[in-house]
Amino acid sequence: MKSSRLILMLCFLLTLSHFGFAQPDVTIDGKGSRQVEPAIRLTLSPQVIDTVKPSEVASYPLLVYLYPTQIQLSPIKAAEIETTEKLRQLYPFFAKVGMGSGVMPLGQFVYNSTRSKGYQYGVMADHISSFAAIKNRDGVAYAPANYDLTNASVYGKIVDNTYMIDGQVNYRNHGFNYYGVPNDTIDKSLIRQRFQKIGGKLGYVSDFGDSAVMNYAVDLDYHFLQTAKPDLDTISEWRAGEHNARLNVKGWYNYKSEEFYANVGARFNSYNFGLEDSVISSGIDTGRIRKNTIIDFKPGVLTQLMDNRFKLDIGMSLSVDISDETRLYIYPQAEIKYSLFNDIFIPFAGIRGGLTQNSFSSLSDVNQFIAPSIVLANENNPYDIYGGIKGTLSKKMGFNANVSFKKITNKAFFVTDTLAPLRNQFGLLYDTLNHTRIEASIFYQLDEKLKFDGIARYNSYETMNETYAWNLPILEFQVRAAYNLFDKFMFNFDGHIETGRKALLYEMVEGAEEENNQYYFNLGSIVDFNLGISYHYNKRVTAFIQLNNIASQRYNNWYNYPVQPIQIMGGVSFRF
Repeated sequence: MKSSRLILMLCFLLTLSHFGFAQPDVTIDGKGSRQVEPAIRLTLSPQVIDTVKPSEVASYPLLVYLYPTQIQLSPIKAAEIETTEKLRQLYPFFAKVGMGSGVMPLGQFVYNSTRSKGYQYGVMADHISSFAAIKNRDGVAYAPANYDLTNASVYGKIVDNTYMIDGQVNYRNHGFNYYGVPNDTIDKSLIRQRFQKIGGKLGYVSDFGDSAVMNYAVDLDYHFLQTAKPDLDTISEWRAGEHNARLNVKGWYNYKSEEFYANVGARFNSYNFGLEDSVISSGIDTGRIRKNTIIDFKPGVLTQLMDNRFKLDIGMSLSVDISDETRLYIYPQAEIKYSLFNDIFIPFAGIRGGLTQNSFSSLSDVNQFIAPSIVLANENNPYDIYGGIKGTLSKKMGFNANVSFKKITNKAFFVTDTLAPLRNQFGLLYDTLNHTRIEASIFYQLDEKLKFDGIARYNSYETMNETYAWNLPILEFQVRAAYNLFDKFMFNFDGHIETGRKALLYEMVEGAEEENNQYYFNLGSIVDFNLGISYHYNKRVTAFIQLNNIASQRYNNWYNYPVQPIQIMGGVSFRF
């Protein structure tokens, strides 16, 4: 645009110059005023005026803005700090004494070492006895049912960074009467019995703290049991003695998500029934002698996947039974578990089996009124198939429901011993048993205030030769509960119910029934509930009261063996 204006200006000047040079000279005379106006100087400098004007840049002064700061304090609730002892004080001594109805003294004494990182040791002894009389539901008085039970043990433990060793020596003295005779005038010397048992345990467990190192554990158990010295030198009064030992060695090795393990063990049992000298010297066969050894081998592998939600344990079990003849048994071992919804539901299933070594000691723990002379045979469990689901309904409640199908050959049943003159002892009868069990349980815990658990079980039995599975219940219910009131009163409740039990008889008696040419007696239901209440006077002194069989049911624990009705026992315990 500036160049076009310059071109026009040049053209105009050229035109004026052209006309100036072309006109002729002219002279004009005249008069006039020749005043010239004064010049005015422009003070402005020339500048180029552009058609595009830049925008003005706004500038702002720096402002100093002062505002007074206001501070207002809001009141805060004072913090509450609960001060409790980090470690509760331990007292090395504990003593408990009490007395129950029917002249039933109770005593217990415990000495235990206090806290130590490397070792623990202690001594324990307790005693309970009873001189109460027993009647059945019809009010018939039975033979004197006196008994006394004394236990004593010495134990210790050594803990190191790489291993742990624990050991224990036990002694048990149990005297009682075969009171299953409806006659309260019988001579006590004809029905009394005493079991004395001494033994010990020793265990070793390694803990190298490295998954790439083989760890192992060794357990050794031994006990010797003998019955009372006979009062009369007759076959029915002979003495029984038994040696029992068990050794088990387990090794395991962890590699990534697998654990490889194996168990190698041996079980030995020597049972002798005869005169006193033959019991001490088992080489003299004057009665009944049975020696049995079982060698066990159980290899397996445990796999854990999916953040340990999936677990698979698979292996096998081999048992060699060495007695009159040697037999080899092979059993499957497998179990699978899977955790759903963060352990809310855990379905599981498996199969297992095993060989159970029956001994006079293990059988007398189930039924103390067993005759000293018995025929022992091992129970063979070819398979036990089970499955179910367990889990948690909330942080305070959980459940377990399962079903199992089991087969046992040489299952031992307690039946009345017809060789006993008073028919007040029990012998053994063996049969093949198919056992189906359906079970459901639930537990609830509210902190340390309230605890509750219960279980219900249904059993179905099928025997090969016998009419019924003698003395085994069809329905079972168990319940336990504990309640803590203000840390001063403690309430403990437990009970169980059993129905469907039947006892085999060898003759027809009043109330007996017959089926398949066998006489049996309905033992009735067991209904037994117990309640314990304790009052903590302080941390060292506690008073207690115990109510047993609060429903006062004179049910038959075994045939012709009614139990005591309601029992009340009270006493105090001390820590010092």
